[in-house]
This record gives sequence, C-alpha cells and structure tokens, in this order.
Amino acid sequence: MSENRYAIVDLVAFGAGLLAQAGMEREKAQRVAELLVETDAMGRRTHGLALLPLYLSDIAKGSMTLEGSYEIVSDRGAALVIDARRLPGLWLMDQAISLAASRVASHGVVSIAIRRSHHIGCLATLTRLATDRGLVATIANSEPSAKRVAPYGGKEALFTPNPFAFGYPGQDHPVLVDICASITTTSMTRTKHALGERFEHKWLLDGDGRATDDPAVLEHTEPRGSLQLIGGQEYGHKGFGLALMIEALSQGLSGYGRADKPVQWGGGNVFLQVLDPDFFAGRDEFQRQTGFFGDACRANPPVDPARPVRLPGDEAARLRRAAMRDGIAYAPVVWRPLAEAAKSLGVSLPASRAAGG
Repeated sequence: MSENRYAIVDLVAFGAGLLAQAGMEREKAQRVAELLVETDAMGRRTHGLALLPLYLSDIAKGSMTLEGSYEIVSDRGAALVIDARRLPGLWLMDQAISLAASRVASHGVVSIAIRRSHHIGCLATLTRLATDRGLVATIANSEPSAKRVAPYGGKEALFTPNPFAFGYPGQDHPVLVDICASITTTSMTRTKHALGERFEHKWLLDGDGRATDDPAVLEHTEPRGSLQLIGGQEYGHKGFGLALMIEALSQGLSGYGRADKPVQWGGGNVFLQVLDPDFFAGRDEFQRQTGFFGDACRANPPVDPARPVRLPGDEAARLRRAAMRDGIAYAPVVWRPLAEAAKSLGVSLPASRAAGG
C-alpha cells in the first residue's frame, strides 16, 4: 500500500482542528499541533501526530485541562515551581521555555520545576525552542503515575523511561541529545506490538525478570514485564543512576511525585533549565569550542564508511529539511486512528498526494 504525503501547513491545520473540535482552546490546539508535526518532521514518529488519539481519549475522559493558564507556586527569579494543572504539555513547555528565555538575560541560568503537566511529547523538539534562541537547555521528564521500568536488579516496574534532553546551538543546526533511562520507550514498544513485530534485541524483561524481545510483556501479559535500563542486565546501574537523577530533579524539586500516589496518566513532572552562554566564557567561545569538537567527531574515521559519524541532531535536521520541502508521509497504522478520529469529530482530512508525486 502506497503512503500518502501531506504538506506541513495542512497537517498542522488538521491536528489543530481535531484538538479544537474536542474542546481545547484554539491557541493551545494550534501550538500543540505545530509541535507534534515538527516532531514528525524531525523523524520522531512515535511522538508526533501518532499521539493525538491518546490526547483525544484523555480529553474525552476529562483528564486534560483545556483552558486557562498554569499557577506559579514559587518564584525566586532564577528558580520557579509551576503547577501545570494538567494543561496540554506541549503548549505548557512552550510557555515555560519562553518564560525562562525572558529571564535568562538577567540571571544567566533559569531553572523551572513543573508538576502535574499533561504529556509533553518529544523532548528534542522542545529543546530546539531554546536552542533557536541561542540558548543551552536541559529538560528532564518523569511520570509519577506510571510504572514501566524496574530498578536495577529488580523485576517489578517502579518508574517510567524518564527521558532526558540536552541541546545547544550548532553551526548549521542545533545539537539535540534526547535519551532516556531505559533502552527503548513505551511508545516504541506499543508501536512494535501493534505491528506484530519483535525488537531486534532483548530490550525488555518479562514478569520473571528474564530478558526478552517480545513487546507484549510490557502491557499484555501477567505478571507484566518491564523495559530494560540502559546497560541491560550487565550494566543497568548506569541507566538506574540516570533515572534516579531525573526523578529527583522533576519530582523532588517540584514537590510532587510518587509519594503522592497519583493515578492519572499524562506526562507528569518536568525539570527545565536554560543557560545563556554570554554569562560564562561568552557566545563566541562557546561556539568555537563546541564547533571544533563537533567537526572532530564528524571527521573521525568511521567503522562503516557508509555510516559516517554524526552528531545528535544531524539526522533530525536532514529529515526536517526534506519534510519542509516534500511534506510528510504516514504509515497506515498511524494514519488510520487519525482518520477515525476525524470522522468521529467531523473534521476534514487534509488533502494528500501519493508519495513521490
């Protein structure tokens, strides 16, 4: 089956239309749709428009706040705590990054701990909102209500993949590091299961703590399994350490987390930190040092000549340029739920053309 290709502007209008028709304030719906499509353009397809059915389901359940603003719980100038009130996470993070950027020129470093956000999507996409302003950014995210990953040495899931992103401006495009404490993610595992595929490697543990490549063990077996930590069974203490750091930054600093026993899924807690290089050795020195090392990495002799060394963000930039030029194609497994949602909500599908047309 040939995939259809859609223009960026039409995809944004489609996504915003779905969210607005479901009840989200139009300005919020527009920004959420823009960032979901941006994520697809960067090649992170599990966290683009594929998330809309989940968001629409939560809206229907009353589990997402669709209007209004966040509450600033504590404000020390360079350090803030925000209660997000379960507002749309992508809109919220855009607001938080703009707030941090407006203050970083005075403080040099601004840190924001956010609690009770709805799902915040792809961290690399959000980090780019800061790097496009010439800033350095760190984002750490955890979901206090969910349990997908077991602690190192254990077999019962206690925490989430706990994604972590770090980005800084590059010469032609930003360097965007986006990783998590587990080897793979919940979204990728669900996608594999929906397609009837297995992972290439044993990246999960079954309910008895045995390594497996079967995505079904995460949610479709009893006892349920878990995602393996970075480092696997041999060196998973490394991923465990990263997970603990993210739990402390996103939950400890925000004053809300697993100790409060939340039950609603959504995206949870965030730690955001934005830095202005001008407050340190200066922007020119920052670019000189990071640019020199980036060039050295890319020039390093590759193990496979067909796969030269690239920095995190290189492939996303290439895919983004192509998407802006040619549009984005979606696999049927992703597009079908979107088409069903459009029919249910009375929203027109975007015009398409055959891939390659």
